[in-house]
Amino acid sequence: MEAPRGIGTFAVWDYVVFAAMLLISAVVGIYHAFAAGGQQTPKDFLMGGRRMTAVPVALSLTASFMSAVTVLGSPSEVYRFGAIFSIFAITYFLVVVISAEVFLPVFYKLGITSTYEYLELRFNKYVRLCGTFLFIVLTILYTGIVIYAPALALNQATGFDLWGAVVATGVVCTFYCTLGGLKAVIWTDVFQVGIMVAGFASVIIQAALIQGGISTILNDAYNGGRLNFWNLNPNPLQRHTFWTIIIGGTFTWTSIYGVNQSQVQRYISCKSRFQAKMSLYINLVALWAILTCSVLCGLALYSRYHDCDPWTAKKVSAPDQLMPYLVLDILQDYPGVPGLFVACAYSGTLSTVSSSINALAAVTVEDLVKPHFTSLSERSLSWISQGLSVLFGVLCIGMAALASLMGSLLQAALSIFGMIGGPLLGLFALGILVPFANSIGALVGLLAGFAITLWVGIGAQLYPPLPERTMPLRLETYGCNSTYNGTNWMTTTEMPFSTSAFQVHNIERTALMDNWYSLSYLYFSTLGTLVTLFVGILTSLSTETTMLFLISKITSPAGLFACRFWRKKTERRPQIPTNQRGLYIQF
Repeated sequence: MEAPRGIGTFAVWDYVVFAAMLLISAVVGIYHAFAAGGQQTPKDFLMGGRRMTAVPVALSLTASFMSAVTVLGSPSEVYRFGAIFSIFAITYFLVVVISAEVFLPVFYKLGITSTYEYLELRFNKYVRLCGTFLFIVLTILYTGIVIYAPALALNQATGFDLWGAVVATGVVCTFYCTLGGLKAVIWTDVFQVGIMVAGFASVIIQAALIQGGISTILNDAYNGGRLNFWNLNPNPLQRHTFWTIIIGGTFTWTSIYGVNQSQVQRYISCKSRFQAKMSLYINLVALWAILTCSVLCGLALYSRYHDCDPWTAKKVSAPDQLMPYLVLDILQDYPGVPGLFVACAYSGTLSTVSSSINALAAVTVEDLVKPHFTSLSERSLSWISQGLSVLFGVLCIGMAALASLMGSLLQAALSIFGMIGGPLLGLFALGILVPFANSIGALVGLLAGFAITLWVGIGAQLYPPLPERTMPLRLETYGCNSTYNGTNWMTTTEMPFSTSAFQVHNIERTALMDNWYSLSYLYFSTLGTLVTLFVGILTSLSTETTMLFLISKITSPAGLFACRFWRKKTERRPQIPTNQRGLYIQF
């Protein structure tokens, strides 16, 4: 096995590859701004004219999933906690099936642009506004993390100014998203997912060659306890076990794929319901491929540094910097390839941020502008959509500053989705799966779910779980010799190892901290969803003497089954007509 050397630096060809990726992304946006007459209506800008097909939409969904948080955070996760992360393969299957068979049919049949329009059809406008507000907060917070992640990679790899990279990310995304709308987002994603796969593949192939083959990498991982696939401990306080990943992960990712506007907006832009479903199932295959690449990169990291951990040895200031460190270590003799990896991380960010900006513009136009300014023309709404894209691009850049305080990128991102996405998933599930739920139950359930997850989420940030809960695996430094210590290592922007920069130190631990605040971050979404559902059901039953069952277009097949179940236990009464999108039946 080749002896470790000092890491390399960016060369001219690396900058050329990186700049080419940015240029092509911008050109795609310009093309779709003017192709076929440009973005004449909000439908063209926000929904691609509802003429998209399965394959590009599937690749776009994949690219957004494979953000820089995935490129940098997942291999680091495997390096520190082991290959149990690969159990997410089962989670992804469950998430895609639930999204395709429960949520997609409802949203697609309604022909809506904003998923939160459903909440007004099902409940009332106040529930819709609450859902819209939570989505906007969630998306801006998450996008801040996604913008900060590749800037951190650039800083580690090239010494490029951290905040210069943050601003550049936001500006490029805002540019092509504002010009080209959803079509530009989807087709740049198709290009960028190719860049991301190429970046991962270059690392895996070169690591296998240097380490002596995949078998050596797996052998090192086995000896280091990294092949820990089957931890069946049911304790919900353990950070990652088989059950936390399957149960907690399914709820967390369903809140993203099933009801989050950024994802839903793309698959309901397909020209048919069949194409929309196919986009999700094709995306599943791509998710498995990405997960395999992430796990292999994490095991390659461990094989390379199993006897000299760069983080413990102070060669990097945070675990999320390990992947760019590895790239500059093993690919320094191949001009342009380190640039390809940084372009890989940056592409993940461009795809995620652009889809977030487009979704924020769609929700704001549909939920906040159109209901209050009914006289606006289609052309005016199109201009407003583009202006909102610029505004949200600026806001997302600003939120990246908060992301710099969040610690571990992957856990921070999923924690935010859990705290806000969980109650939102519970709210939609209440409307789609519980026919007798009413607007009072929806509001009370949403507030209860959000309060509970906010409590445990903030508590976990202030009082992070102890090592016996997170269970990090052992990292060694006995192999760090003079070759390492004599190297002039690049200074990087420091970032705390803890999951939070807000951690309270030097305080006596209590049972509340060691139990409630130590709940696995993957269960935040589960907790929020179940509390919202449970409280919503109880409140609906206690505030509605006459049950109103919503059938037809705004209830899923599962909801219709529940309706039939209740009908057998109640006396049939006359029907109450409503609008063309649904039908209320009183029992």
